[in-house]
Amino acid sequence: QLQLVESGGGLVQPGGSLRLSCTASGFTADSYTIGWFRQAPGKEREGVSSMSSLGRITNYADSVKGRFAISRDNAENTVYLRMNSLKPEDTGVYYCAKGRYSNRWMAPLVATEYDYWGQGTQVTVSS
Repeated sequence: QLQLVESGGGLVQPGGSLRLSCTASGFTADSYTIGWFRQAPGKEREGVSSMSSLGRITNYADSVKGRFAISRDNAENTVYLRMNSLKPEDTGVYYCAKGRYSNRWMAPLVATEYDYWGQGTQVTVSS
């Protein structure tokens, strides 16, 4: 059964850091694009970062460039999102998702390009 499980969220002060994990089961994560999305209360889900299959291409939303970093651990079938210099506007539920296609040259940040989603992990940035 294909599944994605996020972890690592929590409460952090502005300027702090968190590392989110997305552990996949039922498929090989490195064979597909994996994306991170977030949704704040009252707002639409937005793409944050993504990595193509085999890790050839990474993509970041402008709002997180230079602060967030996506990476993979293929041995653990896990994708990470390292978040530094966190801001209150980074608050939201963070989801990871599996891309519909196995494409090493695409890392979209559009939700319709993803077909399986995790349950989400809450990130709250507040003093």
